[in-house]
Amino acid sequence: MISRVTDQMTSLQSQQHLQASKARVSDMQARASSLQRIARPSDDPTATAEAMRVKSLQAATAQQARNVDDGNGWLSTADSALTAADAILAKVRQLTLQGANTGAVSPDALDAIATELEGLKKDLLSTANASYNGRSVFAGTSDAGVAWTDDYTFTGGVDAAVLRRIGPETTVRVDADGARAFGDGDDSVFRLIDDIVTDLRGGTNVSTHLAAIDVRVGDLRGVQSGVGARHAQLLRAEDTLMDTKVSLEAQRSELEDLDLGQAVLDLQLQQNSYQAALAITAKVVQTSLMDFLR
Repeated sequence: MISRVTDQMTSLQSQQHLQASKARVSDMQARASSLQRIARPSDDPTATAEAMRVKSLQAATAQQARNVDDGNGWLSTADSALTAADAILAKVRQLTLQGANTGAVSPDALDAIATELEGLKKDLLSTANASYNGRSVFAGTSDAGVAWTDDYTFTGGVDAAVLRRIGPETTVRVDADGARAFGDGDDSVFRLIDDIVTDLRGGTNVSTHLAAIDVRVGDLRGVQSGVGARHAQLLRAEDTLMDTKVSLEAQRSELEDLDLGQAVLDLQLQQNSYQAALAITAKVVQTSLMDFLR
């Protein structure tokens, strides 16, 4: 069967082709303006799904980077406090050693040493209550505001460590073990200094306290060593996350972004195609009402 082609059919088909060509030009203009390869999921469902996966990884990487920054703040504060505490304990030991020579030191001098030790104890307590963003770096998840109260009670709890996720399967403790570094209550370094002060003013030989001071210094330095190791781990994670961030952005860009030169070229080709379609249609569809009236 032979189909009859009328002028109306030719006109409608030509109009449809022109509309489709115009739509492609419009699409190319939008892409050239936004430089986005995917305007809607239907443009490329496979690439859209992959882009969503990459963006999810980017969001996780960004959160992990923020966790690293926060962890660096916690551990830097803890390390600075422990360094200051170590210097204070060195001075406490020096003064205790001076006070141990009871036969060569006058009572007034012993009282002066005791007074200085009291000042150092206050400095040490203030240092031990160091905080970052309003949270004590030595009391874990405690919300007490300070790690040690005025009676030297430790406010931190067992298994109350502050953790930060720095990788898909990696978490790092960002607080410091305050109970190990400074002790708790009567076993604390603060009570130890009080005992030294009491013995100095009572005329008791304080040389017996030197060993206890050395134990406290060893514990504090052990905690500081752990803080340093975890800080180094965070710094390595920071470098890894930076590399991951660059890699993921390259993947996202490959999936979603258009090259400017290619976008302009594609737009020009579509415009040329549309102009050619207009010219051909004008040649083919020339029948008008005047043609029928003649």
